[in-house]
Amino acid sequence: MPELPDLQAFSHNLQKILAGKTVKKIEVPNAKKLNVSVHELNEVLSGQKLEKVYREGKELHIKFSKGNVLGLHLMLHGKLFLFDTKNDNKYSIIELHFDDGSGLVLTDFQGIAMPTLNPEKKDVPDALDADAEYLRKRLAKTKTNIKTVLLDQKIMRGVGNAYADEILWHARISPFSVSSKIPEAKLKDLVKAIKSVLEDAEKNILKSNPDIINGEVRDFMDIHNSKKKHSPTGAAIIINEASRKTYYTDEQELFE
Repeated sequence: MPELPDLQAFSHNLQKILAGKTVKKIEVPNAKKLNVSVHELNEVLSGQKLEKVYREGKELHIKFSKGNVLGLHLMLHGKLFLFDTKNDNKYSIIELHFDDGSGLVLTDFQGIAMPTLNPEKKDVPDALDADAEYLRKRLAKTKTNIKTVLLDQKIMRGVGNAYADEILWHARISPFSVSSKIPEAKLKDLVKAIKSVLEDAEKNILKSNPDIINGEVRDFMDIHNSKKKHSPTGAAIIINEASRKTYYTDEQELFE
């Protein structure tokens, strides 16, 4: 599943390519996840100019000239592609056709990627905005392990499995630590790691794939990386084969 840095990179490139284009029509080959009818979607968005593409949590949002927003949640396997005149990609969910003949399509072979017209605003902070005070108050309420908390989009939006492992290694906190037992000094390390890991990841993705609008780039990762056996400091990387793979080392302090 694309995570925050991936979506940041996608939105950066889509903004450059699509800003200023006017919607001619929208086709929805797979409308089972759409929150309105295809007719209503076209009534609202056709003729509007695309103003901005940006990320919200784990979604991409496309804002149009009258203030309407089209949210795109890629889920596990959703991919975005550009096309000219005709979309030839398989497993299309939604196609945006612009008046200059260009287009953007969201595909998903599982058929579960989700387009939403005017998605509701969420009051859960984005991972890049969550500060130590917020985490201190929020983590005090749960005994769940810290990795599970980082993945909970109702607590903090944007982080997925791979980046949770990277963040916790950089903060030197074991993914199995009890959330409410983590001391305040370590929470400051966690907040610092969240921002540095996610922001550096976006830079690495765009550096190696400057035109990227789909897929996942993970080869630069320090810990959640199947090609690496040791951390940058030399500790062996351990892989916990639970319901989701967790990569960590014995350098990370366990609080319980």
